[in-house]
Amino acid sequence: MNLDKIKKAQDRYKELEQLLADPDVFADNKKYQSLAKEISDLTELVSISNQYQKYVDQKKDLEDLLKEKHDQEFEQLALIELKDLDGQIKSLETVLHNILNPKIHEKDRDIIMEIRAGTGGAEAALFAGDLYRMYSKYAAIKNWKFDLMNSHPAEAGGFKEIVFGIKGKGAWKRLKLESGAHRVQRVPTTEASGRIHTSAATVVVLSEPEEVELNIDPKNLKIDVFRASGPGGQSVNTTDSAIRITHLPTGVVVICQDERSQLKNKMRAMRVLRARILDRLQQESANKESQERKAKVGTGDRSEKIRTYNFPDRRITDHRIGFTTHQLPGVLDGNFDEIADALILAEEENENE
Repeated sequence: MNLDKIKKAQDRYKELEQLLADPDVFADNKKYQSLAKEISDLTELVSISNQYQKYVDQKKDLEDLLKEKHDQEFEQLALIELKDLDGQIKSLETVLHNILNPKIHEKDRDIIMEIRAGTGGAEAALFAGDLYRMYSKYAAIKNWKFDLMNSHPAEAGGFKEIVFGIKGKGAWKRLKLESGAHRVQRVPTTEASGRIHTSAATVVVLSEPEEVELNIDPKNLKIDVFRASGPGGQSVNTTDSAIRITHLPTGVVVICQDERSQLKNKMRAMRVLRARILDRLQQESANKESQERKAKVGTGDRSEKIRTYNFPDRRITDHRIGFTTHQLPGVLDGNFDEIADALILAEEENENE
């Protein structure tokens, strides 16, 4: 529990009480409303921390009292009260921890992930396929629902681009920090001399918006229907089932062609479109609010190199938090909790500073 943060909140609360009692502040409606909102936001934390400190002081006084000689009946009653105080203290510690770490209990959201091959040609496409396999296996281990939405396979294997959705408890919390450039260092199967090559793929994690969060006017959409290309089922390449949707105000374009059904492709394309538009709006808002702030767990820049997968050393390094594991084969098989847990812990520590 971050006692320094609680102390700062208590000091600020007292300062705000004095400011709100100032006639000059009261006369300035805009300033008064701003300070009133700030003290309202701190009220729960300060109230519970005061109650927590009261119980801690009571426990200390009782423990000091028990150091002296008393009759058996008194000591038994004191021990019962001590046990009750311990329960109260632990309960309030949990409440305070939750208040100080709101992201721990943030709402579960469905997500859409996009993986694109970057520098490295065919090897980059193969690595994009490896990342897709890693996330899909992780989703299976977690019993999350996995939905392949669109893909562009590469001729030599892997993917130029692949888009998929994941639904399930904890999916957003455990995968939201995967956005960025992922780099791989290994010897390609086509490399006769055994030289190690460096390739890359980019990952984007989008949260799926709810209806109330984003309303798209159909008048702002341009929808094109065309014949799917690439490998597919018996009829996927012989009917006009592929969908391209363009959001005219933003220029965002989404293509879905994996399904034989035009309707299913359209529904999936709309899901991706909504997620991309909401993400753009959120990014613009975040940039305006915190241009000078950079979180220790990533800067939010999706061109940023976040992780390196070194095959010769069986090593994975997350550069944002300095985390390294030598369990590369296991991670690529979907055993991703070790990395996800390290990122979540680093994010929580950053929030507490």
